[in-house]
Amino acid sequence: MNSPERKPWIIDTTLRDGEQAPGVVFSKSEKKTIARKLAEAGIDELEIGYPAISPEERRVIREIVSMRLPARLTSWARAKKEDIEHAKATGAEGVHISFPVSGLYLRLMEKDYDWVRRQLETLVPEARKHFGFVSVGGQDATRATPEILDRFVTDAFECGAERVRIADTVGIATPFGIARTISRLKSAAPVALEFHAHNDLGMATANAFCAIEAGCDAVSVSATGLGERAGNAALEEVALALKLSGTRRTSIRTDLLHELCRTVASAANRTIEDQKAVIGASVFRHESGIHCNALLKHPLSYQPFLPGEIGKKSHEFVIGKHSGSAAIQHVLAACGIVIDRGQAGKLLGPVRVAADMKKSGLSSAELEDIYKQYLANTLDTCKS
Repeated sequence: MNSPERKPWIIDTTLRDGEQAPGVVFSKSEKKTIARKLAEAGIDELEIGYPAISPEERRVIREIVSMRLPARLTSWARAKKEDIEHAKATGAEGVHISFPVSGLYLRLMEKDYDWVRRQLETLVPEARKHFGFVSVGGQDATRATPEILDRFVTDAFECGAERVRIADTVGIATPFGIARTISRLKSAAPVALEFHAHNDLGMATANAFCAIEAGCDAVSVSATGLGERAGNAALEEVALALKLSGTRRTSIRTDLLHELCRTVASAANRTIEDQKAVIGASVFRHESGIHCNALLKHPLSYQPFLPGEIGKKSHEFVIGKHSGSAAIQHVLAACGIVIDRGQAGKLLGPVRVAADMKKSGLSSAELEDIYKQYLANTLDTCKS
């Protein structure tokens, strides 16, 4: 296990793996804005692109490098000499070189593991001549045999790689399984390990967190979880999980993540779902009478962290079918209408009827209308 004092290294791949999400294209200005916001949020390392794609990609990466952001900047490359040459031309501090390690991927490329070993022996020393930091990755590592994966980690270390990425390329890992894998690989060679999670089974954040707990030195994430298919481990989820763990420190300013994620979602032309963990609109919305009553007494009663931790202003009470008297009093008070608990209780029936008819929560204006109708009915009753 890591000691509580040891900080996991957070690598963001929004600008590389995130942009590989189907249909996503970031403009040059969007890439630079995202890179700046990631660095301001305290991310340790940014994987800023895949230089071999095009001359334009290389130009954008060079411009991001010229911004001199307070983070390590790395480029991604296939296990090809020309990819490393393209990466060198960007001026990035580091390079990540990806190798196939599963039986399926080796067969698809018509290669064997001996080819992987030869490429490691050639490409890693060559990359170290031009980059301040060189990491290598095992593509589809979670479907590789334990023997091949152990061998890959050992060979990468012996060839001079400073970090080895264990990529769950198709998102099949489980938390206990990846913890066992990381624990085993830690004894294979004294090289830093990174875990790269995908979310196909909905466990990317849990897998990334468990990898760190098992001793993994680094994890790669993306803002909003943007990435291929179901995406990657979400930066904001991993950051808050580490912060709330009480045992894992990071350099991340979580109060900047909500705005960062909104910027990324807008650039990707993606919607942040209401129930999206950490940053979704519903994370701090409450309707249940029991919940709202408790929240008025203590804001952490039904919330794992305060809205300010993620850069939001406050939680929100929704008036609807499940509301209680305390929430009705609170919402009306915000509108300048002060009523007692007994009056609020008499509004519960009309509120539930209105919410049933609308099939959703009510606005504060609609609640005011219900209150005014209640007053009118009360006056009518008095007159009669």
